[in-house]
This record gives sequence, C-alpha cells and structure tokens, in this order.
Amino acid sequence: MSLFDLLGMIGGLALFLYGMHMLSEGLEKISGGRLEKVLESLTNNKIKAVLLGAGVTAVIQSSSAATVMVIGFVNSGIMKLSQAVGIIMGANVGTTITSWLLSLTGIESDNLLLKLVKPTSFSPVLAMIGVIFIMFLKNSKKRDLGIIFVGFAILMYGMDMMSSAMKPLSEIPQFTGLFTMFTNPILGLLAGMILTAIIQSSSASVGILQALCTTGTVTYAAAVPIILGQNIGTCVTAMMSGVGAGRNAKRAAVIHLLFNIIGTGIFASVFYLSNAIFSFDFMTQAADGAGIAVVHTGFNILATLVLLPFSNQLETLSFVLVKTDEEEERQAAENAVFARMDERFLSTPSFAIEQTYSYVVKMADLTKESVDDAMRSLFEYDKKIVKEVERKENLLDRYEDEISGYLVKLSSRNLTEQDSRKLGMLLHSVGDLERISDHAMNIADCAKEMNKKGQGFSAKATEELRIFSAAVIDIVDQSVNIFKTEDGDAAKMVEPFEEAIDILQKEMKKRHTKRLRKGKCTAELGFVLSDITNNYERIADHCSNLAINIMQLYEDDAHAHEYVDSLEKGEGSTFDKTCREYLERYKLP
Repeated sequence: MSLFDLLGMIGGLALFLYGMHMLSEGLEKISGGRLEKVLESLTNNKIKAVLLGAGVTAVIQSSSAATVMVIGFVNSGIMKLSQAVGIIMGANVGTTITSWLLSLTGIESDNLLLKLVKPTSFSPVLAMIGVIFIMFLKNSKKRDLGIIFVGFAILMYGMDMMSSAMKPLSEIPQFTGLFTMFTNPILGLLAGMILTAIIQSSSASVGILQALCTTGTVTYAAAVPIILGQNIGTCVTAMMSGVGAGRNAKRAAVIHLLFNIIGTGIFASVFYLSNAIFSFDFMTQAADGAGIAVVHTGFNILATLVLLPFSNQLETLSFVLVKTDEEEERQAAENAVFARMDERFLSTPSFAIEQTYSYVVKMADLTKESVDDAMRSLFEYDKKIVKEVERKENLLDRYEDEISGYLVKLSSRNLTEQDSRKLGMLLHSVGDLERISDHAMNIADCAKEMNKKGQGFSAKATEELRIFSAAVIDIVDQSVNIFKTEDGDAAKMVEPFEEAIDILQKEMKKRHTKRLRKGKCTAELGFVLSDITNNYERIADHCSNLAINIMQLYEDDAHAHEYVDSLEKGEGSTFDKTCREYLERYKLP
C-alpha cells in the first residue's frame, strides 16, 4: 500500500464522516422539530414506540441523535421512562437503514438499471442539484434539502474513495493477519466497541467495516463480533448525554446500554452455539457490504423482538442500577418548571425554539397576572396580594435568566432564517415582559407604602386612577394575546393604544396639579401618584415593544423598527381615529 493509497483512505474516511454529519444535520433541520413533536406526543403503546423510534432514526440517520433526544425528553419530564424503552429499541433498528444504503456501493453489474441504482452513479447529479439549491435559492427549506443532497453525495463519494484505497491492503500479510485475530469473538467485539465509541456513530462504524470488506480479507467470522461490539460502542454517546442529567435520564441511558449488552449476549450465545452444532460454512467466506447489512439488521431486529416483552424488567433493572437520591429528586422537582429547555434539544434548533416559545408564553401569562394583582392592591390592599406580586417578580426574574441564557446558546447553532427571526423576537420579548413585572412590583410597593402610612387618594383621584388602570390592564391583555397568537395585524393596533395612554398620563398629571393648588391633595401623595402613573406609562411602552417584536416575525427588521416613526398621526388619519376611540373608551370624568 503506497503513501497515496493511505492518503486516499484518510481523505475518504474524512469525507465519509463529514458527509454523514452533513446528511444527518440537513435531515434534522428540514424536519423543523416535527419529528421531535411526534416523539413527544407518543402514547404508551410499546409497538408504536418501537416503530416511531425506528422511523425517526431512519429519517435523521442517527440512532445516537435519536437516543440523546429521548434522554432529553425523559430528563425534562415530557416523556415517561416506560415510553422511552420502546423508542430506544426502535432507534437501534432504524439505524440499520444506513448500512443498506451503503451496501449499494458494492453493486457490480453491466446491467444499465443496476448501474443507475448504484449511488456513485446518481450521487454526482444529487450533488449538483444540492449545490444549486444552496447557492442560488433563498427558500430555507430548499437550501436544507440541498444540504441533504450534497451530504449524501459526499458520504457516498467518501465511501467509494475509502473502498478503492483499501483494496491494496489485501496484499499486505500483516493486514490480513489482523482480521484473523478478530475471529476471536472477544477481541472482535472489543475492536468494534472501541471504534464506535471513538467516532460515536454505529452507522459510520458499520460503513467503515463495509469499506474494509472490499479488500476481500474480512470474513464473517471476523465481521460478526465486530458488528456486535459496534452496537455496544454506540451507547457511549447516550451515556455521556446522561452525565449531569436527572435520575430518570440516567436510567434511560442505562436502558440503552442494557439493551445492547443483553441483546449482544443473547445473539452471540445463540449464534455461536448454533455454529458449534451446525458449523456455518459462510463464516470462512469473505464478507461483503450486503452481508454486513444483513447481520447488522438481523441482530437489532432479533434483540428487539426478544427484549421488548421484557421492557418493564429493563426499566426495573435501571432503577436498581441508578438508585433514587432524595436530594437530587428534590432539586429536580424545583427545576421542573424549566426542564423543557434541555441543552440536548439545542442540536434540533427548530424544536428548541418552539419549546422556549412555550415558556415565554407562560412568562407572559405570569406578567399579566402580576400587573392585575399590583393594580388591585392599590384599591383593595391585601398583604397576601403584594407578597404574590413579589413572588411572581422573583420567578419572572428567573424566567428571564433561564430563557435568555438558553436563547444565547441556541443563537450559536445553525438556524434557518425564520428560526433566527423567532429567536430574536423571543429574546427581546423576554426583556420587555421582565421589565413590565418590575413596574408591577413598583406599583405594589407604592400600595404597600400608602397602606403603611395610612394614606389614600381623594375620591376623584381614585376614580380617575381606576379608569387609567383599566386602560393599562387592557393594553397588557391585548399585547399578551397578540404575542400568544402571533397576530401581526392586531399588533399594529397597540401603538395608537399606547399613544392614548401617554395622553391619559399627561391629563392625570394636569388634574393632580389643579387639586394640589386647591389643597385637595398633599404633595407627598402627589409624588406617589406620579410614580404610579409613570409606571403605568412604562408598562404601555413595553406593550408597544411586544407588538413590534411580533411584527418583526413577518416584516424586515428595519421596517419594524421604523414603523412607529413612519406612522401618519395627523388629524383624520387611521392612527388618530383609533387613538381617539381609545380615549373615548377610557375618558376621565
């Protein structure tokens, strides 16, 4: 084997691994989080769980990715451990589709139809189509499809390049002797396990073995134990994912390992016992790509059929191996509210964004409740209500920290244009919601201070403040509903509402000044009223920001930011009429 053959083998391996990564990434992106939602809505039907696990893994071409995803679901409480067992088994079956695709590279025939089926024949066409999609199309879905095409072509080209570079190895006695050593089941199993653990992909590991088979030196006696070891080695990714996760997530990773170890033990015992009795002739024959695919698929299907009826026992065994830690369980319960923002979901950005969006919706509802409680405390003071506003403020501060930190991590991932827009919208909205809750806390503090000093506004000032409060509560309700429904048209109605609240604030100050001159109000209470109305006005400002954030989802950033400045506010304009309608609705007596 020459130096150039060695370089060709290394280059082929690099292209093969990169192509597999690119293909898997493209498939995950084009799924747009839909596959994860299918898994999330899984029922307790074990057979359905296996089929879903196999289907999702076949689509994203990675059992490791599917298993890590499941561990994330279990850790977040979205999925029960009992549901995860079937999906993990199905993922092992689904990953075998890759070995069948790779086996097509070994087709040798003069038949035109068979030649066309060979991936190396049609992958150049896919590569060209993919490059055109990536370079010249703006539609993100079509560009993701282009990534899939190019990834598949690179994968197949790398496989073919590896196979060609490895053929001269058949002439090297030391190399052929190496595989004689691997006919020892223990050594072969260890070799497959170590290789797969290093590259963290059983599909890639099986592909490398299929490439080695083109040398004609790999017998089934050597290939079978290597394949068994590869199935155990692929558990490394899931085990690493379980580090630092909750107890149930660790148990899911352990179930994945147990399934493969027990399955390997059963398959190896039956296979080698049968071989000892019947002496399989094919064991001394050279393995090929299709044969590797048959063994790989046969093992995973047999292991699933045998172990699926004992899934409850696997779950029980995982509880024995990963014992309950009361302190950890207590902390997990406290953090459960934020569990859906699991870092494992960062590898599937579309789904991660949807999960985060659901948290911002909860944050919006909490903020609305906080504003309602704070304003109620002004007119019906209750120490419990003020305490509740304080509790929600602390919780909303944590929401902002958790969500903002998660979104910052997510922003470094490869996002589609729409996902990037939504991420920006969420990041800005979280800040606005937290600031609204701060102003609600300020209002509650004003109520607390007035109660402590035994102060109260005049009947006229109280009546005016009730009307002003109703307007602010309504703009908060309107903005939160717009955020939850992502209604871009309704969002355009918030700015004239905010303008009406600005006018109301000025009118409140003017009326207070008149009462102050007439001696109907004290200067101290005047400062309190001014503080309250300033917080009202700030809340309305942030409601306006929330509306503009929603508009950014559907319009260019520049257009959204310039929207307020570009509005025609002159007398008789739509903006002016809408503003006057709001002023009429909340007319001060």
